Amino acid sequence: MDAPAVIKRFIAGAVCPACSSMDTIRMFDLDGVPNRECVSCGYADTLDERGNSVPKEIPTRVTKAKAVKPAVKAQTVQFFPNPRLKKPDA
Repeated sequence: MDAPAVIKRFIAGAVCPACSSMDTIRMFDLDGVPNRECVSCGYADTLDERGNSVPKEIPTRVTKAKAVKPAVKAQTVQFFPNPRLKKPDA
């Protein structure tokens, strides 16, 4: 059997949050979860039970990927005293 077709309906007066164009938002349900998409710019997101947009991942300081530092080769450095700077014996 074929899966039932997803019915997409335009929402009158809706403004796209990405491109700000009017009357280009389509609403549809996938597995009982409301989704919306813009036919102009391709913006798409899911909605919660209140109708608020659900972000894919909340950007926080914790979720940012850490920069990988390159391996530093250690090098031994030896300092020799400068004989010209030697203090005179008292």
